[in-house]
Amino acid sequence: METPEGDVLAGVGPRLRALRHQRGATLAALAEETGLTASTLSRLENGRLRPTLEQLLPLARAHGVPLDDLVAAPPTGDPRVHLRPVRRSGLTLVPLTRRAGGVQAYKVVYPPAGRASTKKPRSHEGYEWFYVLNGSVRFVLGDREFLLGVGEAAEFDTRVPHWIGSADDRPAELLVLFGPQGERAHLGARRTS
Repeated sequence: METPEGDVLAGVGPRLRALRHQRGATLAALAEETGLTASTLSRLENGRLRPTLEQLLPLARAHGVPLDDLVAAPPTGDPRVHLRPVRRSGLTLVPLTRRAGGVQAYKVVYPPAGRASTKKPRSHEGYEWFYVLNGSVRFVLGDREFLLGVGEAAEFDTRVPHWIGSADDRPAELLVLFGPQGERAHLGARRTS
C-alpha cells in the first residue's frame, strides 16, 4: 500500500522529465549544471530512484522552480490571521500578528473625540509606531500636541507620557506596531473599580 509520501515522490520523476524537456536540456547538460550524474538523473526521471532533498534542491534551482513544485506539495493551510478584536477603554484593537515575543501589529480604532474614557497621558516601557489609516488623530507626547491625518505616521519612546485619540467627530483608525512591553500596557488585564 502506497503512503501519501510515496504518492508524492512517485510524481516527481515525470515532473522532472517534463521540466527538462521544456527547457530543451539534455541529461548531460543538466548533470553538469546540478552536479548530479546523468545516470542518477535518468533513474530519478524514470522513478527507479527515490529522490532525496540533496538531489531535489539543485534540480529546483536548475529548473528555476520552487521545491514545492517539484514534489507537488499540498497547500500549507490558511495563512490568514483569524484573531478577534479586543475592546479596552473605548478602543477596538484588532490583532494583525500573533507570535511569541517581538513586534506586534494591530489595527486600532479610536472612538470619536469626546467619547474616549480618559485623556490622561500615560507612560510605560517600550517603543511605538503608528500610521493613520482613516480619520484624524490628536497625539499628545510630553508637553507637545500634534494633529495627524491620513497617511501620516509617528514613532516615539513610550516612556514619555503620551495620549492618542480621534481629533474630531469620526473614529480614527491606526496601524500600530509595538513590542512586548507596549502590548502588555495596551492589552493588560482590565482594572476593576
